[in-house]
Amino acid sequence: MQGVRTLDIASTIGPDLVTLRRELHQVPEIGMDLPLTQRAVLDALEGLDLEVTLGEDLSSVVAVLRGRGGSRTGADRPVVLLRGDMDALPVTEDLDLEYVSKHVGRMHACGHDLHVAGLVGAARILHKLRDELEGDVVFMFQPGEEGPGGAEPMIEEGLLDVAGRRVDAAYALHVYSSEHPKGMWFGRPGPLMAAADEVKVRIVGEGGHGSQPFRAKDPIPVACEIVVALQTLVTRQFNVFDPVVITVGKFVGGTKDNIIPDDAVFEATVRSLSEEARAEVSAKIELLSTQLAAAHGLTAEVEHLPGYPVTVNDEAEYAFAKDTIVDLFGADRYTHQRDPEMGSEDFSFVGRLVPSAYVNLSACPASDHEAAPDNHSPRADFDDSVVPDGAALLAELALRRTAQLAR
Repeated sequence: MQGVRTLDIASTIGPDLVTLRRELHQVPEIGMDLPLTQRAVLDALEGLDLEVTLGEDLSSVVAVLRGRGGSRTGADRPVVLLRGDMDALPVTEDLDLEYVSKHVGRMHACGHDLHVAGLVGAARILHKLRDELEGDVVFMFQPGEEGPGGAEPMIEEGLLDVAGRRVDAAYALHVYSSEHPKGMWFGRPGPLMAAADEVKVRIVGEGGHGSQPFRAKDPIPVACEIVVALQTLVTRQFNVFDPVVITVGKFVGGTKDNIIPDDAVFEATVRSLSEEARAEVSAKIELLSTQLAAAHGLTAEVEHLPGYPVTVNDEAEYAFAKDTIVDLFGADRYTHQRDPEMGSEDFSFVGRLVPSAYVNLSACPASDHEAAPDNHSPRADFDDSVVPDGAALLAELALRRTAQLAR
């Protein structure tokens, strides 16, 4: 049985994958320039029969494995993409580990080191089974997922066509440090994660003395009124079943208690689960801000900064991924995720162009997963014993999907 082979190989190489994960954990890198991580990936792939391409403007690694199985040849062969993100976060680690981060202010607090090790494992498994692999596999080692976003520039550099034809399907997985017991897979079809956009609003008035506000045009209370009104906008103008979230995380205005400033600025993250709501909330934020400011005799300058799109699991690809999980690990290792989450993912750029599935795996080491620190916490801890499972799943998805597509 195919799944048994992938699991057996994953178990055999598991210690090496865990070693790689712990090496990566000690040297976290942030953003698009990850030279140490890129070097570690290349070293881990050395000796495999892969066609490797490095990013031109970012530290990405793209590797193509040519399967030897099946009867299709050349441009008729199916192509599947497997993705692992590589970057860390600007967080100072607060864990007592033998392999703790060596860099203050940087930490693999989202488990991307496990993702890299898992994708390397998938490459090694598929390389061993390439005589049975009925298509080609693209391995996407991506920087910048935590921002500014590495998937889009990788696509612009030719990621989806690097095998000689457009990718047919794409898969990714993410580990969690809490919420579910260790080893549990979870996810859902359709919208999985929100679009994440940013808005900056500057309220422009006229400064003056705090003792005579009637002689000035005070931007601070107007900005405060807009911030509060944005929450009413969410609850009164958007369907609760197609939700949006507006969170103001930064507010700057004034220099001293008795000085009315010329302007006040706030910045907000805006989350949405459909392209329709995404466009609508952007327009309504601008309308509300400009008209409320005008009602007080001030002006508002609104800047919209588009971020990641909605991450949507293709219904058929997700059903295939779920069935593979259940077949490989058993029904007791899978649970349905009832609701989407308002976090975001730049794998969404791949999903807009290729039928894709994105699944989650708990790597929570704590007995009380509900109380465990979440991803992005300085105390987020991940049990790397799940890395071979991640590698096995990614490899099995590629084996089974290329076989299906080759029929």
